[in-house]
Amino acid sequence: GYLGPVFPNEDIIRYLKEVGAQFEILEEEDLVRKCVEILKEGKALGWFQGKMEFGPRALGARSILGDPRLPQMQSVLNKKVKFRESFRPFAPSILSEDVTEWFDIDNDSPYMMFVANVAKKFQKEMTDEQKKLFGIKKLNLSRSNIPAVTHVDYSARIQTVHRETNTLYHKLLTEFKSQTGCPVLINTSFNVRGEPIVCTPEDAFRCFMGSGIEALAIGNCLLTKESQKLNMKENYAEIFALD
Repeated sequence: GYLGPVFPNEDIIRYLKEVGAQFEILEEEDLVRKCVEILKEGKALGWFQGKMEFGPRALGARSILGDPRLPQMQSVLNKKVKFRESFRPFAPSILSEDVTEWFDIDNDSPYMMFVANVAKKFQKEMTDEQKKLFGIKKLNLSRSNIPAVTHVDYSARIQTVHRETNTLYHKLLTEFKSQTGCPVLINTSFNVRGEPIVCTPEDAFRCFMGSGIEALAIGNCLLTKESQKLNMKENYAEIFALD
C-alpha cells in the first residue's frame, strides 16, 4: 500500500527552514522515544514518514496518532483535530505479533480491511444501568482497555503493522508497548474533514498549523505546536465547519 511519493530529509529540512518553522533534528531512536512521550501525554501526533499510502486508508505513513487507552481521545481528535462530529469512530494500529491476543481475529489485516471484537479479557462488562443508556451517553462509555478505538459493539477495524513493510511505524508501536504495555495506537488519516490526506511536507505543515495536532514527526524532524510562531497558524476550524 506504500506506493506514493517519498520526500528526503534534506527536502523536508529545507522546506521547514524556508517557512520559519521551529524544529529539532533527531536520530531515529530519539525521535521514536520522544514521540511516545508525546502520545502518553494525551497529545495528537502528526506522523509523516516514508512513501505515502496509495488508497483510502492511512497506514502509518500519513497518519494522526493518539493513545487509545484514554477515553477522551476519540472526542478530542474528532472535535479539535479532524473538525467533525465527536461520535465518529477511530481505528487501531497494532503490532502484527500481538493482534491475536488483543482482538478476536486469526489473520493479518495490513490494509485496515477487517473488523473484529476486542478480546474478552480486555473488555469491560456493562452494568444493567449502563445497558439502558442511549445515544451519546451510551457511546461515551469506556468499553475496554483501549476505549478510544472500541465501538459500541466492542468491535474495531484493525490495521496490523509489520516490521517488513513499515519498519519505523513498527518501531514506534514497539516502543509504545515497551513503555505502556499496550501495542495499540489510534490511527486516523492525516487530514481534516473536507481535505484529502496530506501528501507533501507543505501539506503536512499547513494541516499541523491549522488544526489541533500538537506535535509533528516529519522525516527525522520533530515539531511542537507551542514552539511555532502564532502568526503561522491557520484557522481550519472555520474553513471546514460542520454541515
